[in-house]
Amino acid sequence: MTIVNCTVAVLLMLCAQCMHGSALPAVSSYDFTAYRMQQYNLAQQKHGCRGAIVVAEARSADEPSLTRRCVIMKIQDFTVETYFEALRQNAAAVLILLPQNISSVSHETVKSFMVSENEALQKETLIPVYVVPEDEQLLYMYDEVKQAAASRTSSILVRVLRSMVTATAFQLLVSNNNAIKAITDNTIVALEGALLGTGEDAPTIVITAHYDSYGLAPWLSYGADSNGSGVVILLELARLFQKLYSSSSTRPYNLLFSLTGGGKYNFLGTKRWIEENLDHAESSLLHDNVAFVLCLDTLAKGDELYVHVSRPPKPDTPLHSFVQQLEEVVFSRFPWVTVGLVHKKINLVESTVAWEHERYSLRRILGFTLSHVEDPKSELRGTILDTMSQVDFRKLKRNAIIIAEALARYMYNLSDKGSPKDIQVFKGQLDFQDSRMSSLMSFLTSVPRAAQLLHKEPGQILLVNSLEQEFKHYLQQVHRHTFRQDKRDPEITFFDQMNQPIVMYRVKPAAFDLFLGGCITAYLGIVYYSIQNFGHLYTKLKAAVKTKHQ
Repeated sequence: MTIVNCTVAVLLMLCAQCMHGSALPAVSSYDFTAYRMQQYNLAQQKHGCRGAIVVAEARSADEPSLTRRCVIMKIQDFTVETYFEALRQNAAAVLILLPQNISSVSHETVKSFMVSENEALQKETLIPVYVVPEDEQLLYMYDEVKQAAASRTSSILVRVLRSMVTATAFQLLVSNNNAIKAITDNTIVALEGALLGTGEDAPTIVITAHYDSYGLAPWLSYGADSNGSGVVILLELARLFQKLYSSSSTRPYNLLFSLTGGGKYNFLGTKRWIEENLDHAESSLLHDNVAFVLCLDTLAKGDELYVHVSRPPKPDTPLHSFVQQLEEVVFSRFPWVTVGLVHKKINLVESTVAWEHERYSLRRILGFTLSHVEDPKSELRGTILDTMSQVDFRKLKRNAIIIAEALARYMYNLSDKGSPKDIQVFKGQLDFQDSRMSSLMSFLTSVPRAAQLLHKEPGQILLVNSLEQEFKHYLQQVHRHTFRQDKRDPEITFFDQMNQPIVMYRVKPAAFDLFLGGCITAYLGIVYYSIQNFGHLYTKLKAAVKTKHQ
């Protein structure tokens, strides 16, 4: 009896040691902050995810069953197919791990993720979708659930034993159970400044860019190319033309500069700023004699420069003359760059506009947008992967030079005085400064510039205030316009809980408890059987020993 009990006990202890030696501590946990997918209503349409609460076990996207599970993905896993498959299976949540260094990710992976991100933002879903920067603990969890998914190719017996004995389950819990609330105190800020021309009847050129960013998660949207590039070029144009305007003889035009918010949400800041200038202001440079409006959007990449217009420019118009100057500068100094004219009519039936210049066109003000992006719906215009590491500063500076030289040649009638290669206005003291452009981009991407955050977060408020100081340093008649929405009928509605604390528990799966209970039951059964049949067992054991000695 004693020998049997000892033998069984040793076997169970070895089994238990094996089981626990391959598992993580059941009581360990890890806290981190995750950032929820966009949630907003625009033009009566709902976008993004409506859910925030997560209480679910982590699973890899490779698992066949994702129902009521939190699907863990790296950006290379996040495709249109995997995302919508998770939605189809009613997954509890999706958690996307964002690499710390985007530049280390292949171009193909970045492109694929951007396309999937753009598709996801077009749909509304009830499933919470979170993004979190990678760290050691989260990568460990990802590897574990990935290995668990890979084990399904093993035999059924191996899979069952692994699931019951060695597997570790990760439970994810959003500790904030408060209901999601609509944000009703939205404000949009527009900045305006001017370099005034000589004479009361001087025509006006408007140079504008929107400064907010957009992506899957507002707290991770830094918008380097879209549209930090447009803001950087606008600020440099303000600095350089301010030097040109130091003499009264070199001020043929009024230059009106504006930075607007809400650009990623139907250009609402631009719309309100135009209304303020045309419908409410007694005197405004927008009232009459506007030559054209130059909108800067997404200009930090590529060897293409597209002129987006609502209607083709007619000959002998200011816009037609400017485009000619643009083409001359490119052909003479940067022949590898292509210039294309993209004509897109405004569909009055649609509730949204594609480019900022369309807001001006709707008020019968001639405008156009310069961008290296041909398609207004391009994924490049709204992604959390649009960081400073993705900016090509040589191309950003080149595009800035092209725009500035074309503008100067148009304003000062330089066509008859020589080619763009012979006459270069912006050189020497008027050159674009690499260090300044880099520092401006670094400052703009130091905090996320999503519209939801700009009016209430300290870092974002400081950024807008600093942009206003830049205007005051170089421009005249600087004004700050703050537009508040009608709470009863807002044009856009944002929602709170955009960043959430999440707790990750490392625990044994429920099957392990069943397995352990079965082991204990089997042990007790063996002990009971041994007690009931002690005489019989003892006789057999004695006979076996005697036979061995003989």
